[in-house]
Amino acid sequence: MRLEWLEDILAVAETGSLSAAAERRRLTQSAFSRRIRQIEDHVGVELFDRTRKPIALKPTTEEQREQIGRIARALRDLEHDLRQGADSAARRIVIASQHALTTSATPAIIEALGRSTPRLFVRLVSANLDECFAQLLARQADIALVYRPPGLAHPVRPDFVEVAEVGRDWLVPVIGAGHRARVETDIAQGALSCVTYPGDVFLGQLLERQILAGLRQTLQVSASAETALTLAALEIASAGVAVAWVPLSLADGRIAAGSLADLSDLLPRTAMDVTAVRLAGPSGASVQAAWDMVVRFGGSVQ
Repeated sequence: MRLEWLEDILAVAETGSLSAAAERRRLTQSAFSRRIRQIEDHVGVELFDRTRKPIALKPTTEEQREQIGRIARALRDLEHDLRQGADSAARRIVIASQHALTTSATPAIIEALGRSTPRLFVRLVSANLDECFAQLLARQADIALVYRPPGLAHPVRPDFVEVAEVGRDWLVPVIGAGHRARVETDIAQGALSCVTYPGDVFLGQLLERQILAGLRQTLQVSASAETALTLAALEIASAGVAVAWVPLSLADGRIAAGSLADLSDLLPRTAMDVTAVRLAGPSGASVQAAWDMVVRFGGSVQ
């Protein structure tokens, strides 16, 4: 039973006239009468008593009038929800963001997306580097925002993806401002206590390869704590427990405020490209618009 048929039945019941119902339904009376016959042929029974003036529902039809109204309203609501859902899906993108970026550069990118495309809905998924690429390759994410060491390729076949450099960040050594002097003394004595990241995550591998391996040649490096979360590492360093290497984009507010000391004049730091990655090939209008905006976002995360 079609929604328009249910509305035709209700129009006749409410107006008591085929002509008035036809006018309400914006049809000629002859066309409307043919459609009423079509409905009755489909159901297999007469729905209206045409011997009465005004025309009336047959008793069995009258018994179902309330249910017909409920079903018609439900179908109208369903049509509306489906249209709204399709519209929302067309304006919806999923961004997989590396954990360290989720709390630093990614919010600024999403804010810029909101300005450029006000009706765009962004679902943000925070994950480690491998999970970001897994979600992208499985088409569970439209765009991935991830770090990459300068000059190196991402761990995925280049013909599968398109990569854009969004900006540059730095992995910098920090400590609570009141503890800088102690760190200077420790370094002068050939020792360094630090916060490390697990070896199976991106920052852990980067820290070991680019920083700690070299420091061990001149310093006795020990780990006071380990965490996979850059925010946790930042808090541990802020409390003065040990030096932590964290993204500058995450720490620069505290450094500027004077509560956190940047130790890059004492200890090495390393650069990290902030990149946007998507699958190669055509994409939907919303994803393309978001991608274009992310590419234009450029160096504002540096």
